[in-house]
Amino acid sequence: MRARARNWMIFWVFVVVVAVGALTVLSGVLDPEYDSAAVDTAQGVTDQQVIARGKYLATAADCTACHTSKDGAPFAGGVPLATPFGTIYGTNITPDKEYGIGDWSSADFYRVMHDGIAPDHPLYPAMPYTSYRGMTREDSDAIYAYLQSVRPVALANQKSEIPFPFNMRFLMRGWNLLFLRAPLPDASEGDSDVWVRGRYLANSLGHCTECHTPRGLVGQLVLSETLEGGSLGAINAPDITPEGLAARGWAPHNLRQFFALGITPHSTAYGEMFDAFHNSTQYLTESDNEALVAYLTGDAPLTPTALPTVEAASMTGPGRSVYVAMCSGCHGAQGQGKPNVTVALNGNTTVRNADPHNLLHVILAGLEAHSFPNGQGRQEMPGFANELSNQQVADLANYLRSAWGGQKPDVQAAAVATSRGQASAPTD
Repeated sequence: MRARARNWMIFWVFVVVVAVGALTVLSGVLDPEYDSAAVDTAQGVTDQQVIARGKYLATAADCTACHTSKDGAPFAGGVPLATPFGTIYGTNITPDKEYGIGDWSSADFYRVMHDGIAPDHPLYPAMPYTSYRGMTREDSDAIYAYLQSVRPVALANQKSEIPFPFNMRFLMRGWNLLFLRAPLPDASEGDSDVWVRGRYLANSLGHCTECHTPRGLVGQLVLSETLEGGSLGAINAPDITPEGLAARGWAPHNLRQFFALGITPHSTAYGEMFDAFHNSTQYLTESDNEALVAYLTGDAPLTPTALPTVEAASMTGPGRSVYVAMCSGCHGAQGQGKPNVTVALNGNTTVRNADPHNLLHVILAGLEAHSFPNGQGRQEMPGFANELSNQQVADLANYLRSAWGGQKPDVQAAAVATSRGQASAPTD
């Protein structure tokens, strides 16, 4: 009955979106026009200061993640973006006139960033215009100037694999009218200059909301739960509200280190967050790094939650046996980890997460090796999907969570079975 009710709800939401979409097409709503800025010239953009600033802003906005495929030319597109409605591919945003944005004006570019409307069709919100909408015109023009300065690549865009009826792009006009909002709600409290700058970095340029906020039936952001965690498929984006961060032991100085170096004594970036660190956050200026953290924690940061005292009984049992046999060689007998080899599990932020999803996935699928700044690194962690039963994985997770995470040992074998079905995809 629940599945049937959900299907009917999706159907009626879809009907509303179709109706609103049709009305907006007929009325011309959400087709705003913008004036071209001075950055448009027949010969292209030559102001090197504007270009340099645009390069930094494009990095802070992590354009590379969706528009540069592995081993592909910069910004030539081709990155697959899986959604519940099908696969969308990042487009070519080089200044190639046939396949890229070489014929776009700065006004065209701003319209895409602000309204999700390209010169020839509406975009799907896999392109985070729902967050970029808060970007200033000045910053949009600077990013445009930078992109017009990169090498053009004549590479055709890959067609989205979106089935009917969601492939009818005019529906996005109705979706925009129903769900496009600005500004986004705040997840923390503050009014200092550094907090205000951090809000812009997090909510607009860095588009943290897109991954760390739940989505509704038709892909809309559930803004009443902003930054409280979102599902990305194999890996869930955790709660990064001030309360969620403090509950997992994050202090402002740890976050600053994480964004700059991708690694702290009790965490390393993995999954989509490694890409965000690798392409974007490590290049933030020190002041922008500080501002981003100030917004996420608020002007009055909460005291990180201390781990409770572990009872001796929690250090025994079947989970401990699995840990000693399979994990202790790399992570240490007491979960202390090894520098440049493995991160500590004692107090680890993933182990401390109330949601065991990511912990189960890492146990089953493992992690790729990665290098981090200052000569630090993480060796490859093998997945244990073929070595451990569902019950053994549950026992191991419960041991880690109760002994070193301050969580209840309530993971069931059935939850592992569900995660096992998703563990074939690489985590990095």
